[in-house]
Amino acid sequence: MSNYVYPTPGIIRESSRGYDVIRICDEMFLRREIECVGTIDEATTYSLCQQIRQLANDDERECITIFFNSPGGEVQSGLAIYDVMQAVPCPIRTVCLGMAASMAALLFVAGDERLMLPHSRVMIHDPLVSGGVGGSALEIKTISDNLLRTRQITAEVIAKHTGHSLEEVLQKTSRDSWFEAPEAVEWGLADRIATSL
Repeated sequence: MSNYVYPTPGIIRESSRGYDVIRICDEMFLRREIECVGTIDEATTYSLCQQIRQLANDDERECITIFFNSPGGEVQSGLAIYDVMQAVPCPIRTVCLGMAASMAALLFVAGDERLMLPHSRVMIHDPLVSGGVGGSALEIKTISDNLLRTRQITAEVIAKHTGHSLEEVLQKTSRDSWFEAPEAVEWGLADRIATSL
């Protein structure tokens, strides 16, 4: 997992006080746009959930746009973001730029309107075990049971938002399945390809 902090560009504006530097993410937030970039972890979850809830509180009817360029990350963190996306009353538009893989794909697919840029990609697969698995037979069985339950949950979410059966989703996620933008639209992972934003 990467803890890299992405540099935030600023906009220089002249005001009565002189020159102010405003972060682009703050300008985007005022337009109800937020980003899911990099690994999905506790910090990402904390930030995204706060932003989504605040924007929903500001206006329950106005759309929120989330831009994705992420390799995915922790399943439980991703499911927390998913739950918040589903719980707020305002519509959420998701936009894939670059890639939405693994848990990021699940979040992208959950948007009310799902747009892909022409050269973006989506990848879905089964949850993975991180690190070495060790311990007693009962401990390994518990890990396996939890992994299978998580597989069922994530497949159910993807099935719900794509219109595919659970069996079709489980077949696709049994390996890394990559979709170029046209394929993602055809398979129900996205609604359309956006050539302008």
